[in-house]
Amino acid sequence: MYDLVIRNGRVVDGTGAAAFEGDIAIQDGVIVAVGKVSGAGKREIDAVGKIVTPGWVDIHTHYDGQATWDPYMSPSSWHGVTTVVMGNCGVGFAPVKPDQHDWLIELMEGVEDIPGAALAEGIKWTWETFPQYMDSLDAQDRVLDIATHVPHSAVRAYVMGERGAHNEPATPEDIAAMAEIVAEGVRAGALGFSTSRTIVHTAKNGEVMPGTYAGDDELLAIGKAMAAVGPGVFEMSSDMAPAEHEFEWMKAMATETGVTVTYSLLQSPMRPDNWVDLLDRTAKARAQGAAITAQIACRPTGLVLGWRSTIHPFVGRQTYRDIAALPFEERLEKLKDPAVRARILADPSKKMGPLGAIMTQGFDRMFRLVQPDGSLDYEPRAEDSIAAIAGRTGQAPDAIVYDMLMEMDGKGYIYLPLLNYAQFDFDHIHAMMHDPNTVLSLSDGGAHCGVICDASFPTYMLTHWVRDRKRGPTLPLEKVVSMQTRDTARLYGLNDRGVLAVGMKADVNVIDFERLAIQAPEMVFDLPADGRRMIQKAEGYVATIVSGVVTYEEGEATGAMPGKLIRGPQGLEVRMAAE
Repeated sequence: MYDLVIRNGRVVDGTGAAAFEGDIAIQDGVIVAVGKVSGAGKREIDAVGKIVTPGWVDIHTHYDGQATWDPYMSPSSWHGVTTVVMGNCGVGFAPVKPDQHDWLIELMEGVEDIPGAALAEGIKWTWETFPQYMDSLDAQDRVLDIATHVPHSAVRAYVMGERGAHNEPATPEDIAAMAEIVAEGVRAGALGFSTSRTIVHTAKNGEVMPGTYAGDDELLAIGKAMAAVGPGVFEMSSDMAPAEHEFEWMKAMATETGVTVTYSLLQSPMRPDNWVDLLDRTAKARAQGAAITAQIACRPTGLVLGWRSTIHPFVGRQTYRDIAALPFEERLEKLKDPAVRARILADPSKKMGPLGAIMTQGFDRMFRLVQPDGSLDYEPRAEDSIAAIAGRTGQAPDAIVYDMLMEMDGKGYIYLPLLNYAQFDFDHIHAMMHDPNTVLSLSDGGAHCGVICDASFPTYMLTHWVRDRKRGPTLPLEKVVSMQTRDTARLYGLNDRGVLAVGMKADVNVIDFERLAIQAPEMVFDLPADGRRMIQKAEGYVATIVSGVVTYEEGEATGAMPGKLIRGPQGLEVRMAAE
């Protein structure tokens, strides 16, 4: 008798092959039969009319702090994710000296908008070295599997102190020490190393994060140290400025060490065709033997602006600031007052710099998010912008925004796509998804708590890109499933998962595809110290299974905690057998 049998589902196995009707049998956490299963299971799930997929593998998250206190790793686990990779963009919490705790918290708060008070209360700091951090993670129960990178900022600060924090050049001795720490981390099971080379990533004090201007010698030494102890991935966010220089050292690292280099790729609003050039450079580098892969997103990097978000169009107006500290219900009563509304709308906003001006006054790029029918529109038309509505109606754009935010009893939202939406459509994303040198990523699960909830990406891939898109071509279900299972898993050497085949790890989703939906954003205060975060739940996940154990049923946690810490690449021999 099998532990679990999933019967009569539409199996989308993760390989990209055509879906088929069949059963899945699971024993001891592993898939032991696919197709027609005659034997009974101790438990059986009737999947008639449902699709059966591998569990989603999300390779770009920031649960580094949350993983130390939250066994459920939400919101990702609500969206069928069974494996997350964290420690991206060079930020994380190990290694760390005892007097650097607050500094790392402030860095994470500034770069990833995770409440510092929540991190300070939630993290217990039972480690100093990176291997000790891994051991701490390994000792905890959780609902899904986690893996991590060694983060550059923490390594640099640990070795160089204030010099590292302020981006001073590293000496040969510094570089050697950093390289050894990274090698130690990979030996302990880290899947790779991460860094940031973008000026957008700044600490709470406004300084760019450590490693932003690291020299080629520092980066190459780290890559060589990582390669010397095992396979690994070098992940980074970069402005790619200049692109020629960035690709030169990336190619050198990949070809000289065999390390896989992966970078974030988003369309720039200032250079709408930048992605074409970067993908062309990626293809040429790969043709020269460099394993370089671009990580792409399935929708814009966009902010969700509401009265309780980190930022909205009125945060710079003194008349609003006068009531901003009130408890939300009291503040809402004030905002409902026509006289208060009139004063706020008449009050000019303080100067906030170019980015702040876009986030508070960029009405040509602001849109209604929740539609009258309750659906969410992440691909709006230019003519649906607040500025366009104002032009048609004669209303002031900030008045339109104010009234939209007051909808749903003060819980209305405005959507502001900042990156990846320069031409007001997803045509470039569609092209990126068909490029052989890209991988789906960039959900930032666990981060940007006050303005973003892109942990819903995996569900959005099915609802929008397969089923609901109206403004352009959709994608085949089989491709979309493969993109966020097999493809993401293999980039990081997680060859034991991502495909529904005999011998593979039994991470599975059973999904009611017609009912699948992402709920509207909601601001909750459930982090430690009553910290704030924006969440989105999902409907339509009939069951999520990790290592053969049902962890969620119809969106409700079962209480089972089969998740593990992943130490190093997994199961190459299993993948070869499956092929």
